[in-house]
Amino acid sequence: MLELSRITAGYDRRAPVVREVSLTVGSGRSVGLLGPSGCGKSTLARVAALLHRPDSGTVVVDGAPVRGWRHRAPREQRTAFGVVFQQPRLAADPRMRLADLIAEPLRATGRRNEAAEAVAGLAERVGLSRELLGRRPHEVSDGQLQRACLARALVLRPRWLICDEMTAMLDASTAAALVAAVETYRAESGAGLLAVGHDSVLLNRWCDETVRWDELGAEDASGPLAKDVR
Repeated sequence: MLELSRITAGYDRRAPVVREVSLTVGSGRSVGLLGPSGCGKSTLARVAALLHRPDSGTVVVDGAPVRGWRHRAPREQRTAFGVVFQQPRLAADPRMRLADLIAEPLRATGRRNEAAEAVAGLAERVGLSRELLGRRPHEVSDGQLQRACLARALVLRPRWLICDEMTAMLDASTAAALVAAVETYRAESGAGLLAVGHDSVLLNRWCDETVRWDELGAEDASGPLAKDVR
């Protein structure tokens, strides 16, 4: 289970963008977080993925409280998450070939010898040809690069996926292919999912539950906010 309790977070302690937010995603479940740009949902997603330390509140992953963030989090907790961001060009090192981009988490965790087999299998799963794996980000389309970013998110076989506006910049066919790849992985692994977005049709079709940010009164982060999804 992924539990966020009374999270207050932002980039300026004097004006947090999220206040007193609680969100629970049951193991193996998929939850959509729906809201407009700038409301704070992406900040909450980064807290959930252990990429942003909240000002206050607690995060519990599979029963273990989180006590460190980013590189300070225990490896077991860091590697429990796979994250796909909205803008793949900001999330990818422009110097890396796509094959190296996908394999990067394996190399960072000392599993370099698994890279070739893992990259080949994941490339096929997300729809990347062998020829594309030899290209760098500026030589591929946004959709092709996002496929590589999804493969990178899956390479450590995470127990939790955080997809933050993963399909927002993609055409309908590519978006559908990436959602299908995520669901295939979840069906095989039992991974839980937090999908952030502003497309209610997509989230309602994709997820078991959808939390509407505006219904929770969170746009101005002006008061208590709580939602549990199990």
